[in-house]
Amino acid sequence: MSDEKNLGDDLNDMLGDAKEGAKKAADKAEELAGEAKEKAKEFASEAKEAASDFADEAKEVYEKATGENKKVLAGVLAILLGALGIHKFILGYNKEGIIMLVITLIIGGFTCGIGVGLMSIVGLIEGIIYLTKSDEEFYNTYQVGQKPWF
Repeated sequence: MSDEKNLGDDLNDMLGDAKEGAKKAADKAEELAGEAKEKAKEFASEAKEAASDFADEAKEVYEKATGENKKVLAGVLAILLGALGIHKFILGYNKEGIIMLVITLIIGGFTCGIGVGLMSIVGLIEGIIYLTKSDEEFYNTYQVGQKPWF
């Protein structure tokens, strides 16, 4: 009987040890779950902030790109084909574009090219001005403010 009692005591000790080990494992699992939950919240917060920053930057780049594309296109055309006033049409200044075109073609024909030379100089000056302005300044001056000359 003493062997049975020792066996029963050993089983009870082992059961107690198993319960204690299970409790420690459960406590550790709960601690790790809490840490994982906290890390997930931090990650979600950082991801949300990064997405918001990305959206803001994308919007800013888009706004600059639309103004910059017209700036570069108008500036290059003004320098290369300024006498024809094509850069004026690009910016939506149809009346001014027609004036430059008429001066170049009609007056230039009567004056042996003086009109072409004058309008080429105007185009060159405007092209340089367009390209040296900041994107924001160009956009505000020529696309929003609708300043047709220089």
